[in-house]
Amino acid sequence: MRFIPACWGAHGKYAQKLLNDLFANYTSALRPVEDTDEILNVTLQITLSQIIDMDERNQILTAYLWIRQVWIDSHLTWNKDDYDGLDTIPEFFFTGLIADDKFTGSMETNVVIQYDGQIMWDSPAITKSSCKVDVSFFPFDAQQCRLTFGSWTYNGNQLDIHNALDSADLADFVENVEWEVLGMPAKRNIVLYGCCADPYPDVTYTLKLRRRASFYIFNMLIPCVMISFLAPLGFYLPADSGEKVSLGVTVLLALTVFQLLVAESMPPSENVPLIGKYYIATMTMITASTALTIFIMNIHHCGPGAKPVPKWAKKLILQYMARICFVYEVGENCLSAQPEKPEPPPQKSTNWTMNGQAKTDDLQKGQRCQDCMSPRIYEDKEESEQLVSPSGSMGKNPTNHYSTWKNGMFLSLDQGESIDSARGAGGGGRGGGGDEGGVRGTEMVCKAQRTCDHEQLLRNVEYVANCYRDQRATQRRTGEWKKVAKVMDRFFMWIFFIMVFFMSLLIMSKAI
Repeated sequence: MRFIPACWGAHGKYAQKLLNDLFANYTSALRPVEDTDEILNVTLQITLSQIIDMDERNQILTAYLWIRQVWIDSHLTWNKDDYDGLDTIPEFFFTGLIADDKFTGSMETNVVIQYDGQIMWDSPAITKSSCKVDVSFFPFDAQQCRLTFGSWTYNGNQLDIHNALDSADLADFVENVEWEVLGMPAKRNIVLYGCCADPYPDVTYTLKLRRRASFYIFNMLIPCVMISFLAPLGFYLPADSGEKVSLGVTVLLALTVFQLLVAESMPPSENVPLIGKYYIATMTMITASTALTIFIMNIHHCGPGAKPVPKWAKKLILQYMARICFVYEVGENCLSAQPEKPEPPPQKSTNWTMNGQAKTDDLQKGQRCQDCMSPRIYEDKEESEQLVSPSGSMGKNPTNHYSTWKNGMFLSLDQGESIDSARGAGGGGRGGGGDEGGVRGTEMVCKAQRTCDHEQLLRNVEYVANCYRDQRATQRRTGEWKKVAKVMDRFFMWIFFIMVFFMSLLIMSKAI
């Protein structure tokens, strides 16, 4: 703080004499008017220097102001010619002020007195005023704080106050990092209270502020938008990965943390901030997407016991929605879908059911066939083995022809000659007619045995075919349900992407 003398040389002697003359019988307890019925007019001018703090939670604005008040004091007038042309006092005046934390309120400073009684009082002040904060459009909000100056002691018939300018002086304003000052217009009001009939004039300065939203955009809004775009990607994640639900829950927890950060800085009011509404809408959307993901995963993991896909679902989801969402199988394109291959009808069998189990009647019939053939087979086999020599020929005389039993069938490379040899050996205990009948019986037994073996083989092949057909049908049914789940994933992914985009566009448009 510096004090500079206002008068130098000979003016100092006259200034001291003037000061003694003026304040010899002066008192500040009375209004400075000659007539007590006269109104004292005060002109007010405000200079805004700095916005120190804006406590939104407690709704208190702290500002650094310069307040200039000008009025006419009829008791402090003189003829300047009597004092060597001196037209202004006091002896000292301020050229600077440093404010600290201990300086709260106004400070006692000297005034400047003109020879005609005009008094000008410049006083610095750090004011704390209540300010109703509306956070409906946070962080793109604008606030209006009103600073009212008036007299609680004198009414309008004793003291009248006027504003010197239409707005406060912002020439020396120090820019605030969070708030942008749009203006500070002044307005004179006359208030009538219910207790008193006299008017009470005041001057109200409305400080118009707009929040600088860049800090909140880069630290709270853009991360939230990026996290929100992760939610629809949960539908694109493969169902077999096992991370679809975990992704949705993680995104939901991240948004909850951002929501708590906003709630801590905002005043507890009924007006929900715009960014808070965006968080709530995004969290609701992510909750819905997580629930839909669980539902779709249940469809994807339908087991073999699931019912076939309904016809309306095949037509609506697998045909129309699959094309819209660009979900195609191998060999399909966007113009024509892959035609469905008709399922081959199951072979009708009188011996086997669809699951390959033999019928009771057929089993009993086959058993009877084997039972009736077995004694004769064993009898003729024993008889034929007696005709086979160790060297592999028929009869007692060995030949060079090979003949033997193999797997229940009689094989011979030269059947005619072997039979003739057998017929020639009539003295071996059986006649020629008996040998010929035995060979023919053996051939009939072999044919019957081959027929039974063929039927058994056909039944086995049919059982394997039916099992394979059932397996193909189950795989096809399961594949259709998986495709339904995939189409629903793509459909909801695009729906939620559009919702996130429009919500982000809506909140960003508030910043323009």
